[in-house]
Amino acid sequence: MLDYGTLKIIWWLLVGVLLVGFAIMDGHDMGVGTLLPYVGRSDLERRVVINTVGPHWDGNQVWFITAGGALFAAWPVVYATAFSGFYWAMMLVLWALFFRPVGFDYRSKIHHPLWRSVWDWGLFVGGAVPPLVFGIAFGNLLQGVPFHFDQYLVSTYTGSFWQLLNPFALLSGVVSSAMLTMQGGAYLAHRTEGQLQTRAIRAGVLAAVLLCLSFAAAGVWLQSIAGYRITSVIDTAALPDVLGKTVVRVAGAWMDNYARQPMLWLLPALGLGGALLAALLLVQRRTLPAFVLSSLALVGVIGTAGASMFPFVLPSSAMPNASLTVWDSVSSHLSLAIMLWATLIFMPLVIAYTAWAYRVMRGKVTTAHIARHEHTLY
Repeated sequence: MLDYGTLKIIWWLLVGVLLVGFAIMDGHDMGVGTLLPYVGRSDLERRVVINTVGPHWDGNQVWFITAGGALFAAWPVVYATAFSGFYWAMMLVLWALFFRPVGFDYRSKIHHPLWRSVWDWGLFVGGAVPPLVFGIAFGNLLQGVPFHFDQYLVSTYTGSFWQLLNPFALLSGVVSSAMLTMQGGAYLAHRTEGQLQTRAIRAGVLAAVLLCLSFAAAGVWLQSIAGYRITSVIDTAALPDVLGKTVVRVAGAWMDNYARQPMLWLLPALGLGGALLAALLLVQRRTLPAFVLSSLALVGVIGTAGASMFPFVLPSSAMPNASLTVWDSVSSHLSLAIMLWATLIFMPLVIAYTAWAYRVMRGKVTTAHIARHEHTLY
């Protein structure tokens, strides 16, 4: 059996893999929903857009559910503290996501312009709101979340929903929204043709440019934000003790890992380079390589955030030594080991099934196809 310290690192990586998987797979569904009002100019065109993701969106949402479950199982203290602190933000995400299943299922039940328009905007909300909120949440993580623990290790959040909407967090929301819109534009360009494809390419390129500008601006801004640094000795294999460390806040501390491991600079380079190359390939209408490069850009952006914060997972601005880290907020050794075996068995099955589903349903979705299957498609 792997030692406790190694399992902690493995689960930090696995949670990151699940977040990346969610961003790539469910992210392009959300990006397509965000682009729906712009790309689809008629009812038939909007049905084409919807049916590019219709067979896959609920399967792709497994990545989101699994990431939440892994967070609960691997980092229970993080799960409890984050969901209490970000309660209203998470409720906003859940209410936005409610529009997706009902929007897909009910939109084409009635052939009436107002009915379909309402559900189209519902699908837009379900696609556009979650990425924005997730980005805002990450922006607040990098600034520290106002929570503390009492003597019984009960956490108390002292902030408010409106405090989450600060300038840096909103910029992070732009990064997240642009990232998934680019992903949706690349996917939509690959699955459509004609004017729909042209509009998807234009939107994907604009989103890629916005991602590069906002991501670079956030990186420059981050260097002046007070980051977190552990100054006490850490026993990585010890049992969790969230208050058993000393933490200081220092401007530029989020750059510490890059100074120690210069290879980490490849992550932001991948984020910027992947987005720029994806935009270039979209202009050339090489849509499949563009989608691959867009996905790699997501890996770079999310990896940059994770590498900057490591080993912190949920920093506290109100009580820095209560900040939750990879070392002191995890489940037991046995729990992590059992979950690792379950992951090694079931994750390849999920990937294999997803690959099979996309292979079977590959190809362009056209207006002629929708017209021929008027009563059997979304």
